[in-house]
Amino acid sequence: MSFDEIIDRRGTHCVKWDMMEAIYGVPADDGLAMWVADMDFRPPQAARDAVQSMVDHGIFGYFGDDSAYKAAIRWWMAARHGWEVQDDWIFTTAGLVNGTALCLDAYTAPGDGVVLFTPVYHAFARVIRAADRRLVELEMGVEDGRHVLDFDAFDAQMTGDERMLVLCSPHNPGGRVWSRAELEGVADFCRRHDLILVSDEIHHDLVYPGHTHIPMAHIDGIADRLVMMTAATKTFNIAGAHVGNVIVPDPDLRARFAQRMAALGMSPNSFGLHVVTAVYSPAGAAWVDDLIGYLDSNRRLFDDAVNAIPGLRSMPLESTYLSWVDFSGTGMAREEFTRRVEKDARICVNHGPSFGKGGEDWLRFNIATPRARVEEAVARLAEAFSDLQ
Repeated sequence: MSFDEIIDRRGTHCVKWDMMEAIYGVPADDGLAMWVADMDFRPPQAARDAVQSMVDHGIFGYFGDDSAYKAAIRWWMAARHGWEVQDDWIFTTAGLVNGTALCLDAYTAPGDGVVLFTPVYHAFARVIRAADRRLVELEMGVEDGRHVLDFDAFDAQMTGDERMLVLCSPHNPGGRVWSRAELEGVADFCRRHDLILVSDEIHHDLVYPGHTHIPMAHIDGIADRLVMMTAATKTFNIAGAHVGNVIVPDPDLRARFAQRMAALGMSPNSFGLHVVTAVYSPAGAAWVDDLIGYLDSNRRLFDDAVNAIPGLRSMPLESTYLSWVDFSGTGMAREEFTRRVEKDARICVNHGPSFGKGGEDWLRFNIATPRARVEEAVARLAEAFSDLQ
């Protein structure tokens, strides 16, 4: 397939394109949607063939016998990440925001503290607050243009009533691929403070050349308090399937999670299971390799152009297709630089404060779109901030 193909998603109930005017005031006719984290590319042919096979069969009943589905997950984790998973570790949820919410329900109680290293994916804070847990935001530093973890500073902010840490690995929105030493530091932090560690690794397949993602499950001494979360949805642009996996190696944690799943009557949709089984395959792997090459060129184009605008600086992207751009160098108030992006450049983006402490001077741009749109976006940004040049 060609990732350069422009596919008009407007009028298809696409939140990314159909809601940007209602929510952000970016015009639907010529606005550029660079906010919601899905891609403007068709998924691999294997995904479409799986759906077509269901349509051709014509009966959409209850799904049974998930052995092929779990075998596909086990194959993918072993082949792509060197991680051996067992069938009974795998729980299928309605996506990983749902998976996070289920972890809160299974392992914490109302009033418990739940830790985030911020700025971080905004849905974590949303479900933590909705579950009546106490949100604990530990703000990361920025060194050499990248987010860093300061465990001494984090330790000083803990109060003792925290029960869980939700880690984003690789990191969204900063695009960091955490090093082994950093992940070991996270494990030590969780042991010191007796925290359950929920590691959301949904972006683990979208890693650029020169960087290697390390599954948290490969870190020693953390298995008895570790819950892993993975999904095919970001990797293959099938987010609408709302299917993700919570993978729990520890038997005690696994029993607690299974009890909550049963109590809430959770079960997956058959469309998602069929599609994931199809894409977790050699054909899917080849498609991902092509995708990474294309996104790598997009990120280089975007970074070079953004960093050429005085006062703007994009965080070096090691993973994900979400560019995190710092506007503090403009000297502008947040309202002003956001207005220029949305009103003058007509680009819909995610606002930095939604990602928590540390996001105030930032905006997040989704570059998983045909290159012509990236070129148009950076041209519009250069014009919107032309008075700084």
